[in-house]
Parts: sequence; structure tokens; C-alpha cells
Amino acid sequence: MLNLAWPWVLTLVIIPLLLQWRKPQGQSVDAPVLPIGHWLSDLPGVSRRGSAMPLWQKLLLFLMWVLLVIALARPQHVGEQTQMPVSGRDLMLVVDISPSMDEQDMVLQGRSINRLQAVKRVLDDFISRRQGDRLGLILFGTEPYVQAPLTFDLETVRTLMQEAGLGMAGRATAIGDAIGLATKRLRDRPQDQRVMVLLTDGANTAGEITPDKATEIAAAAGIRIYTIGIGAESMVQRGLLGSRRVNPSRDLDESLLTRMAQQTGGEYFRARSLPELELIYESIDQLEPIELEGKYYRPVTELYAWPAGLAAALWAMLFLYRHMGQFLASRRPHREGKPDVG
Repeated sequence: MLNLAWPWVLTLVIIPLLLQWRKPQGQSVDAPVLPIGHWLSDLPGVSRRGSAMPLWQKLLLFLMWVLLVIALARPQHVGEQTQMPVSGRDLMLVVDISPSMDEQDMVLQGRSINRLQAVKRVLDDFISRRQGDRLGLILFGTEPYVQAPLTFDLETVRTLMQEAGLGMAGRATAIGDAIGLATKRLRDRPQDQRVMVLLTDGANTAGEITPDKATEIAAAAGIRIYTIGIGAESMVQRGLLGSRRVNPSRDLDESLLTRMAQQTGGEYFRARSLPELELIYESIDQLEPIELEGKYYRPVTELYAWPAGLAAALWAMLFLYRHMGQFLASRRPHREGKPDVG
């Protein structure tokens, strides 16, 4: 669809016609009569002495003026209405990177991988699907730290998650401090929906604030917490005296994670395997939808360069015509003055 940003500018088109109408009958077109006369005074047929100008040049000059006025009105091509992928949510990922996440009780394509490798694999896809969301990343062990502040730059968040290493934040698990730091980063945001996704494989063993107190503060700030407990419930452990079956998730405090989710209006999930972890993040996608209705835009392409360029091309043609005429006129007397040979 074609559109003019400043349609009122088109009224300037009639200025040369009004000036021509007010000019006394029989008078030739003078350069000052036209609003563009100061740069047209040297064109063919235009002079400050009032010399006659051919009709075709008058029409061409008027056409140039019309094209310049159209360009000044800023013609645009407005595309079809498109819905913007927006979200009203600030989402903070809080991931445990204590040494216990090195437990190799996850299986990928028939081979064992540790818990952190499984989390990285699943989060990579989850982050990619959060187009329009503002994501942040907090890693924690003995102490939590902000790996990525809330940002729309999902590629950076993905990269920083992939670069996370076991034990970088200490050997203990400070769940309460991690929630407190995430709450501090989320509560001052202007969004109505603030979401925290906490993933851990253990219990709170360090920190200055208890998980229950941190949860209470998060709930008061309107932050919803989804908690994920990761780790298999059974695996075979081989030793010098043979193999035995153990529970690698015996330290996981499921009652705490369930309580935290319930108090904030979130939900607790249990990830015993890589497929279960993938399903959990797909469920969070459904619980926290990405797109909101009512956000649309129309792509706009500026077209003013076309009429402006055409006007410039016509001016160049007249300029060349004028100088070519002068050149031929200057050569004609020399030819007439030459004596005939023969």
C-alpha cells in the first residue's frame, strides 16, 4: 500500500501555477517566477531578461517541480500487518553448578553424561525458543553470581551457559542465596510477569539466607518460581567388591523444592532422565507462553529517492541540452566563414 508521510506538502505543487496566473499577459517566463529559479536560471529558455521559453521546456520544468514536491511529501510503501513476537515476562534461569552436578546418571544416545551436560543440552533449545523474552542467568554453588543480566540477547545467554564449569562457584549449594540474588534482579523490573526457573540436584548446605525466607521475599515481589530437581533415582555403581545399585539423588531435598514452588504459584518438576528434563522445559513453555496479543507493526519502505532521482535526471538532461546547443552555435560561424575549396 502506497502512503504519503506528509501529504499536506502536495499543496506546494500549485505555487508555479499561481505565480504564472498573476504574471501580466504577454510577459515571458522569468527565472525568479519559479521557486526553483535560482538554480534553473542557466537552463535553456530561462533567463532573467524575460526571453521566451519553448512550451516543452515549461512543461518539463513544471514536471521537475512536481517530482520534487512528491519527494518532499515522503512517499512510502507500507507492508502487510505483522504480529510482533513479544513477551511480557522477565525470566531468570538459576542453575546449580556445584561438583555434585558431575554425577554421570544421565544417558544420551547410549552413553553416560553428567547432569550439567544434560542441563546445557536442554537449556540450549529452551533459550532459543524464548524469542521476545528477556532472559538472565545465575549460576550458584557456595555463592551465587550473575553470569548474564536480564537481556534480549539470547545468543549471549546460550554461550555463557555452555561455558559454565563445575565448581566455578564453590563446592557447596546455597539455594537460598541464589533465590535472593535472582529476586533482587527481578523485582525492580517493570514487567507484570516475573519468572524464575531454579534447577538443582541437592539440598541447601550453605548461604546467609534460608531458602524459605528467600521464597517468602520472592513471593512478596510477585515472582513465580518453577523448581526442577535433577538426578536419577537408581544407578549401578561398580567397585572392587562388585556392582551395587545406589540412589544418586539421595541428597535432593524434594520437599523444599515443592514448598518453594507452591508458595510462589509455580510448580515443582522431577527430572530423572534427559527425556524427562526436555519435557519439563517444554511444559514451562506452555505454562509461560511467549507471545502476547495486540502487538502489531507494518514494515515501511521509503520511496522518496525515486521522484527525487527522476527530477535530478531531467535537470541533467536539460543542462546537457543547453550546453550542447551552445557548443553547436559556437561552431556554426566558423563553418560559414570558411572559403570553398575547388
